[in-house]
Amino acid sequence: DTLQPGTTQTIKTANHDCQIEVRLNSEGWHDEDIDHFEFVSDYEVHGLRNHYHNFGLGVPLIAVRKSAEGTDAREEYYPRDLSFPVTAFMRVNLETTEHNHVQSAVLELHDPLNQPTVTVANRVVPLETDLSTPLAHTLSQPALDDTRLSTLGLLKPYKAEKEQGLYMLEPFQPGKVPVVMVHGLWSSPVTWMEMFNDLRSDPQIRKDYQFWFYLYPSGQPFWFSAAQMREDLARMRQKLDPQGTCPALDQTVLVGHSMGGLVSKLQTVDSGNEFWATLSDKPFTQLAADDELRDGLAQTFFFDPNPSVRRVITIGTPHRGSEFANDTTRWLGRKLIRVPTKLLQGQHQLIARNPDFFRADAPLDVTTSIDSLAPSSPLLPVLLTAHHGSWVKYNNIIGEIPNTGVVKLFSSGQGDGGVTLESAKVDNAE
Repeated sequence: DTLQPGTTQTIKTANHDCQIEVRLNSEGWHDEDIDHFEFVSDYEVHGLRNHYHNFGLGVPLIAVRKSAEGTDAREEYYPRDLSFPVTAFMRVNLETTEHNHVQSAVLELHDPLNQPTVTVANRVVPLETDLSTPLAHTLSQPALDDTRLSTLGLLKPYKAEKEQGLYMLEPFQPGKVPVVMVHGLWSSPVTWMEMFNDLRSDPQIRKDYQFWFYLYPSGQPFWFSAAQMREDLARMRQKLDPQGTCPALDQTVLVGHSMGGLVSKLQTVDSGNEFWATLSDKPFTQLAADDELRDGLAQTFFFDPNPSVRRVITIGTPHRGSEFANDTTRWLGRKLIRVPTKLLQGQHQLIARNPDFFRADAPLDVTTSIDSLAPSSPLLPVLLTAHHGSWVKYNNIIGEIPNTGVVKLFSSGQGDGGVTLESAKVDNAE
């Protein structure tokens, strides 16, 4: 607690007093962000395959962040109990004052993500850095329990709504391009931590990019999640860059795994009237519904491509549906996933107030994510052929494992075990 940045501490020794100024050198974090420090040497890293620890001068520390709700627009995007790396380096002033025998020193706390070196005697030397232990420390906190977040989002999506949204594990940096990682079914942002740990270790990557994570209730149909993400991205831009002065935000990259790839792709296409046509042949203006329900449908089925998203990377995404969503799993999904009462009431209201308005195969009864991923899902072919922003580029990563043994029992074709090669392929990817 005595190492608070912005303070000066006095240490008494047998021969003299030493005044130590504690100074934080960071582009994003501030003095008031620090709650306390812990030594990385007191912890073992679990949950991350690779440990990025470079040797040099100084002592790597874990800085445990202090939340300050309501003081900064960025605050709502930082998870609770966030930790981040710093390296402590003592710079001693060897000139001793003769009269009071006081020596002075500066304890510099460097952010190794932005400053991995320090100048000593006119020479640039590396700092000792540990990027992985503080990340593992963050992941060990109850607020980021992957099992809880994943299961809650799947089975009780209405309870996960308060956790939904964008998360940042580092300070918002206006000059860096955001890479937003979007998880898949029965998953959470913790899924991405191995990849994040590896990518962030590359100095060139972290110089140009900042990594964000999107959490959504994975138990609901993917088009509902896409509508919520659309709103969350727009709200983030308004809060963090209301004047539109951060050009890097207009180069945003979305990386979606599995169902998250569909959620991500829906941020970049023009709905036209094609998505609404999966529900009805009649004009939307003729729909009879309460204002709240009408607005929700409009946001879900009518939208423009996000002008700030420049690239979408899909990984193991069921662009044509997944055989995992078969009759058995869909039945189980309806039994296990607790659909919000409001959604069911809205469905009943629409049918009661609009007789003969909807198509016979309209996805009104699709209330779970598993149903929405079935190969027969009517929105999948529409998304596959939808017009996208001319500025958007797509990359597509497909997984394939040997179609033998246990995999062969549960899979009818080649693929990653959940998504076939045919379903995972798209024609417009680079």
